[in-house]
Amino acid sequence: MNWSTLDWTILGPALVAGLLVTATHVPLGMQVLARGIVFIDLAIAQIAGCGVLLADRLGFEAEGIAVQVSALAAALAGGLLLTWTEKAWPDVQEAVIGVVFVLGATGGLLLLASNPHGNEHLQNLLVGQILWAQPKFLAAAAVVYAAVLAAWFGGGERIGRVGFYGLFAVAVTVSVQLVGLYLVFATLIVPPLATRRMVRHRLTAAWIVGALGYAAGLIVSTLTDLPSGPVIVWALVAIALTTYWTVGRARA
Repeated sequence: MNWSTLDWTILGPALVAGLLVTATHVPLGMQVLARGIVFIDLAIAQIAGCGVLLADRLGFEAEGIAVQVSALAAALAGGLLLTWTEKAWPDVQEAVIGVVFVLGATGGLLLLASNPHGNEHLQNLLVGQILWAQPKFLAAAAVVYAAVLAAWFGGGERIGRVGFYGLFAVAVTVSVQLVGLYLVFATLIVPPLATRRMVRHRLTAAWIVGALGYAAGLIVSTLTDLPSGPVIVWALVAIALTTYWTVGRARA
């Protein structure tokens, strides 16, 4: 391993991206676990991804406002749909979310069918490009995340189903373009799972798990020249398992 390969001009913005996603998705993930709708982020992220791919198919600039509007509109539509299905069919909501995910995933494949760069677009959607996070996009993401967290912690139970799915859709739309679908799911679920037996300071502990996972994953991926997204997912799970085991021993 060559430690001189650690370039913090690249790793710094990537770590900031991970910390922003962690700060926003961990509290949302706790609510997802409590509601028993674990795969909601995959479904909404896939729908948002379809919005991005559709805008690209129509010829809009990759980082233009039209792409963001298309992704957000698609995610909000998916969120409203899931709000309605949760009320109409609460007993099969997880199955409905699975169907929505499959439709989003296959819809993306259909949009990419005639695109010569389809595989590249699909890989970016799944694993993201966290190492190439741009400061201007990070600043915009931070503003959106701050608004989401303010609404989440300020509104509490008053935001209701529609508010929850709306905030979720906004956060996921930004995150899937920032770090990719796999990391969105891992950040949302893994830290809350690792701390689910904790009573006190659970949110803080979950945030720390997420932050350590991103930091360790970025460093290991750089030293080993492996893809950052998958390595960060494995690092998150490894740290989560260590945390879960440590909490269990402390409670024994």
